[in-house]
Amino acid sequence: MEGFTISWIGALAGLAIAIILILRKLNPVYALFLGAIVGALIGGANLEQTVGVLVSGTQSVMGTVLRVLAAGVLAGVMMESGAAETIAQAIVKKFGGGKAILALALATMIITAVGVFIPVAVLIVAPIALSVGNKMGISKIALLLALSGGGKAGNIISPNPNTIAAARGFNLDLSNVMLAGLVPAICGLIVTVIVASLLKNKGVKVTDEEAVDHEVDTSKYPSLGKAIVAPLIAVVLLMINPIGSISGIEALAKFKVDAMYILPIAGIVGMLAMGQGKKILEYTASGLNKMTATVLILIGAGGIAGLISASDLSTQVVSLIEASGISGTFLAPIAGILMAAATASTSTGVILATGSFGQAILDMGTAPLAAAVMVHTGATVIDSLPQGNYFHVTAGAMKMTIKQRMGLIPYEAIVGGTMAIVATLIYGFFL
Repeated sequence: MEGFTISWIGALAGLAIAIILILRKLNPVYALFLGAIVGALIGGANLEQTVGVLVSGTQSVMGTVLRVLAAGVLAGVMMESGAAETIAQAIVKKFGGGKAILALALATMIITAVGVFIPVAVLIVAPIALSVGNKMGISKIALLLALSGGGKAGNIISPNPNTIAAARGFNLDLSNVMLAGLVPAICGLIVTVIVASLLKNKGVKVTDEEAVDHEVDTSKYPSLGKAIVAPLIAVVLLMINPIGSISGIEALAKFKVDAMYILPIAGIVGMLAMGQGKKILEYTASGLNKMTATVLILIGAGGIAGLISASDLSTQVVSLIEASGISGTFLAPIAGILMAAATASTSTGVILATGSFGQAILDMGTAPLAAAVMVHTGATVIDSLPQGNYFHVTAGAMKMTIKQRMGLIPYEAIVGGTMAIVATLIYGFFL
């Protein structure tokens, strides 16, 4: 493999083949691998070199895979124990019906931010949204925008696979990437509430049959105080190092523990706080099962990222941008937008963007942290297309038809686009 370079034509062909196969409903893992294989052969590699390309690419994502699997402990505890439901209920009750859209968006944002996958977060809050929407006369499209927009905002500040992929793609601490996404996330939440409020009388409403009782069974779920133990420990431990660096407290700055340790520790401590220590095998098994599909897709994405990394595509992209006179800063968010749109997945989009265009982005003079945040927020713009699982899960959760769900995509793009623009302005131009 040393000294061998695949043609950029092969890299683009492989990426195009993978995207077409995904759109044709082939399993994304196989689609990504097949795209990588065919692209390598088109680009001039022989069979042995093609295997080397795939092995090298998949090896490059193993650090991300390890951290995603570790995050499964925290995710399993939050979902299986009822802690996520307790947090959502508390937020909605606190704000009351008069601020229903804000409450729903904030609840989904917080649940996603503490480590629950965004599709699962929507599933958790959806019954509450249907009940509240029925009582307040709020349309389904406004309700789902509140959930989806809030989830997107929480997703860029969470210890979820997409954030882990953004951090590992540019060799950064997870906590730094989470913290850097805070301002764009807040802006995304604000825009979500504004746009959803404008849409509350647009489209179909929730019927009495669709509304469900969303009251928490207190005998089944933990109290709020116990429910927040796990996410609170995770956030505090993850943030100690960057906070110490900013404040100049040397003792804190030297405290540096990887998320691979912090996330499972937080999950286990939270589980013990809820008195669920006997269910450690059940909760961790559930978390691992929920991470399996994500891990497989990350490995598939690593394969095609290996193809593009072994090609001269990044050199061609840099030359094209320099010749066009367009600021190289825009490559980061554009890469995130295009890759996430192609795969209809934030996490897969991020790992493809960082693996395929990461070096080109850095070659344009963009700092690693700025690159990570811009790629990450870019991946939230149009990541909810019909070829992905999120589109169908959220449509089912809110009892919407495919046509009704399609109508939400432009509004979701407004939320994601706002976060990408804010991130680009802050990290691409102002800092």
